[in-house]
Order: sequence, then C-alpha cells, then structure tokens
Amino acid sequence: AGLGAGLGGPLPALRLLDLSGNGLEALPAALGGTGGGAGDAAPAFPQLRSLNLSANRLRELGPGLCRAAPQLQELLLSGNRLRALPGGLLPHDGPPAPFPLLSRLDAADNEVAELGADIAALPALKSLDVANNQLRELPAALADCPRLKEANFRGNQLRDKRLEKMVNGCQTKAILEYLRAGGRGKGKAESAREDVRKKKREKQQKKDSGDGEQDEVEEASKLLVKVLHVSENPAPLVVKVSPGVKDVRAFIVCCVLKGVNLQPGNALKRFLTMQTKLHEDICEKRTVATIATHDLQLVKAPVTYDVQPPDELKITPLGRKEIKAKDLLRQLQLEAEEQRKQKKRQNVSGLHKYLQLLDGKDNYPCLVDAEGAVISFPPITNSEKTKIRKETRDLFLEVTSDTSLQICKDVMDTLILKIAELNRSALENKEGSGSDMESDALCGPGNLNLPLVVEQVRVVDTDGNLKVLYPSKTDLATVSSLLTVIR
Repeated sequence: AGLGAGLGGPLPALRLLDLSGNGLEALPAALGGTGGGAGDAAPAFPQLRSLNLSANRLRELGPGLCRAAPQLQELLLSGNRLRALPGGLLPHDGPPAPFPLLSRLDAADNEVAELGADIAALPALKSLDVANNQLRELPAALADCPRLKEANFRGNQLRDKRLEKMVNGCQTKAILEYLRAGGRGKGKAESAREDVRKKKREKQQKKDSGDGEQDEVEEASKLLVKVLHVSENPAPLVVKVSPGVKDVRAFIVCCVLKGVNLQPGNALKRFLTMQTKLHEDICEKRTVATIATHDLQLVKAPVTYDVQPPDELKITPLGRKEIKAKDLLRQLQLEAEEQRKQKKRQNVSGLHKYLQLLDGKDNYPCLVDAEGAVISFPPITNSEKTKIRKETRDLFLEVTSDTSLQICKDVMDTLILKIAELNRSALENKEGSGSDMESDALCGPGNLNLPLVVEQVRVVDTDGNLKVLYPSKTDLATVSSLLTVIR
C-alpha cells in the first residue's frame, strides 16, 4: 500500500516510471505524497516524462507532484478511486504554470464526480480521458484548454442529455464548441441552439454562393473504418498468452485489418516507411512499444504469445536466413557497432538502441503460429514467413510493450489511422511524396471512401480468460478527429 522507501532519493535521469497495479493508497513521498515534494527543494524527478499510476487505490493526488516532476508530459491514473480532477493536483501557491508540458491526462474508470474548471490551467493538455466516471456536468472551461484535441467523456451519466449523446458520437471539437456556447442546463441553451442555426444559415449561404464546396469535400472525404465485433465474426482470430511473458514483455494488443490496397505505385514502400516512422516517433525508437505487421493469409491460427530461451528460439527474420535468437542479436550488435565506427559516433545508432531491451533476459518473447513457426520476435523483427507483399489485402497487426497496455492501444490507434490514410492515397493513385496526417485525411473525392474493416481480436490467458479485446468501445478515440469509426 506504499512505496515511500523504494523511492527514497532523487532520480535525476529517470524519464518513465510505471507504478501501476501496486495497490497504492497514497503517492510516495518522493512524488509529492505526504511529507514530500514541498518547499524550494530541487525536484526529485526533474526529467520524468511519463508516470503510470493506473490500477491502484489512490483517492487523491497532492500538489507536491508538480514540484517533484515539473516536466511531466503523460499522467496515467485510470482504475483508481479519484473523486475530483484536477482536484489537489494543481497547487494554488505553487509554480505559476504547474505541469507546463502535460499533454495527456488519463483518469478513466475512477469515481470522479467533479471535473474542475482549473483543468484549463494545463496549457499543453491535448488528450483527456475521464470515461466511466460519475460526472454529471462538464465545465465550460474545457473549451478554454488551448490545445485540447482528444477527449473521452463516455460512460458518464450527464444531466444534459443532448451533451451525453454528443460525447458518444461527436468529435471533441463539436463538444468543446457546445460547452463554449454554454450548453443546456447552464442558462445559455437558447444561445447554443441559435449558434447552431446561425452556422447552418452561413453554410447554406456559402453553398449558394459556391463557397461551401471545401466544407462538403471535407465532410465527404472523412476516413472510414468499420469495426467487426467478435460476436459477428464467424471465425475470429484469438491470441493466447503464456504466463512467462509477464516477466519479459507483458503487454500485447492485436487486431485484423481487411481491405488494404498496396498495389498502386509505391504504396508498399510508403507503408513500410510509415511503420519505420512510427517506430522512431510514437514508439520512441522501439523502446516503449514495437509494431509488427503480417499478411493474414500467411498466419496459421491460433497464435500464441510465448517465451523461449535465446538458444532455442529460431526465426527467419525479414531478409535473412533462419537463425537462433541469441545469434541474431549478436549479429545485429556487431552491425550496430560497425555502423557506429563508420559514422564515427560515440554511441550506438538509434536504429539499434532497442537491442539493449533484452539484455539479461533468460527468455525472449515471440509470437508462434499453429505450425510452431515464430512469426514475430519483439522488439527485434518479424518473420519472412508472414511478410507483407504488394498482393496483401488483409493484415494481422500486433503491438507489444513492456511499459503499459495503454501505450499499445495508442500506438495501434495511430497505426490504423496511418494505414487508412495510405489506403485512401493509394485508391486515388496519389503516389507522390508522403504528405502529413492532416492533408492526407482531407484529400480526395468521397466516392473512394470505402471503409477498412477492423476485426476485433481477443487476447486470452491459457485458461481462456479475456485479457484484452481490441478495439473496444473506447479504443480509437485518440484519432477520432481524423477517423470516423462505424461500430
């Protein structure tokens, strides 16, 4: 119920701290809990970027946290017993701008009955998740969060029934505009309705004068993804997880994506480049998560997420011959060292930083198909056996991490979005240089907007008990501003 002694001293270089699932009832003192993080003392965690406190028993968070970890960017609090947010998290007598970099705040599945207006005091907040709480109202101050792009308010019984429908089906931008106008139950309902009517009139005027064409194109060309539920799928793919992965690489999320088109031009090359870029960026050079993409037709189900000793695990890596895992790692380390010498760098290249993640492990993680073939060896490589080709239409997607389940889901959300963008571009034969997320999402005529189908995949333990189902009702919310999900 406490970790005070274990975090007794400052850790000036620590960037990621995961204390999830520990039964904590209060923050450790070093993180600003009782008796810690006060005064003008130097921060105990000056470089801490991500703090995971999910699945504990925390009822409140003290203001000491912003002093202990002033550079925090991601705070994960889901599955606790918090009743107010931000609550005591933001000090009234503390720094002038507490948590200036905090961009993601996840407090789903708590007991939050009050979302305070001081949420707008977080200047960098981009993603807020307060799903499945006890909120009855949403503060108008949410509309004052300058960078808020993604917000999940589902699973709360809001008094404003119109707003409750909006949080279940509308984009974050529309919800914030509704709150900014006052919303119902705030004394400004008529004003909000009048604003809606005014916008409709303006849109009609634009259409009549020919200026509304861009709006129609944007609406028509929204990226579409349809979710096929397990219950509707006659032959759903299941991934079984062995107990041993818990100590090696505990978290995995999988799904099936059908209807991709890699045939035109350099569509396949762009697909592979996109995956590399995600590994560099959101996966932080594979150190927080790793993506593997497979040709579904070449995957022999059922699939098992397992561990094997380094000298027994054999895989045929992409572009190589079959090799033992320990020999492959040695080979890659030699290649990385040679690359470093050639470029006269002091450190190993970013490309091979993830090799260190398996140092000292007695067993290595792997995905094994029904024929006993290793199709994936995260975070190192996947197999030539299930390699994506131009002819591939259906994908088996996998994201693994030793950091958190939520990171797996966030990466998978982004991966599906990027594939949808590439698919749209391929269908339009726009095979020039890769464009960014926003322009890809808004380009092209709507008659090409055929939805990709995402089939849910269940991850179960050896007894068949469900561990993860992706995508669930709350998944894909982080990309909802660019993706329309048909459930």
